Amino acid sequence: MTDFFSSIGGAALFSLFSWWLGTGAILWLVRLPSTSFRWSMFGLSFLLGLSLWTSAISMRSHTVLNAYIGFVSVIAMWSWHEMAFLTGWLTGPRRVALDPGLGLRQRFIQSLQVLLHHELALVFNFAVLLFLQQGQPNHMALCTFALLWCMRLSAKLNLFFGVPFVGEHYLPAHLRYIGSYFKQAPVTLCFYLTMGASCITWAWMVWEVQSGLVLVNAAWVLLSSLLGLAIIEHVLMVFALPLQKLWGWAMQRSPYRLDTSTPELPVPVVLPNRGDPA
Repeated sequence: MTDFFSSIGGAALFSLFSWWLGTGAILWLVRLPSTSFRWSMFGLSFLLGLSLWTSAISMRSHTVLNAYIGFVSVIAMWSWHEMAFLTGWLTGPRRVALDPGLGLRQRFIQSLQVLLHHELALVFNFAVLLFLQQGQPNHMALCTFALLWCMRLSAKLNLFFGVPFVGEHYLPAHLRYIGSYFKQAPVTLCFYLTMGASCITWAWMVWEVQSGLVLVNAAWVLLSSLLGLAIIEHVLMVFALPLQKLWGWAMQRSPYRLDTSTPELPVPVVLPNRGDPA
């Protein structure tokens, strides 16, 4: 078993499974009755504290085990951030739809207000990891968090500037207003720049593993696999691929979803494709 997780295939499959299960679990949890959110956040808050402790442990030495501990720890703490956002508990000071007819600068300001508290929480989490990293040799946890953070920022920028498929159907009913901040439009220069940088980074990481230039292959395979999956998520913004069916079990409403206290909000606004005024 140890040999399997030390191999390229084992690490890649583990990263794929973590991505699939973690994403599906969050999508399922936010579709339960809103009364369950406090218990979900309680459990994930416990995992958040535990994952910070295990992240610190993983930083102490370069081993295959510590690579997996750091990776799983960050996946757990990232799940807390995802759940806190999707439940509406940690979003931003603005909780209404985008005002119509705004220019690019006004759109950006209102979009930032919708996400501000969530973004500050990510900054704080990264700062804590950076503090724990001081004097420690293994950067797996820090690099995993930074990778997720950068790719999430890339996705947000592309949704702001415009992509053909904005994926508003992933938003739960109580966050439907956030869909109005997405711009459905042909791909922009932002998409080409972010995808180009991501693909170059992924190719470099794969080359490092294949050429044997890194000491712990498992760590690099976990990171490069996660980056590859994030690139696929970006591709879903351009091509309507059927990969969303991977989480069909999570997207279905739970049979226990009897909560009708949260009204359905209007569908997201589709902004015009022409260039925004300055």
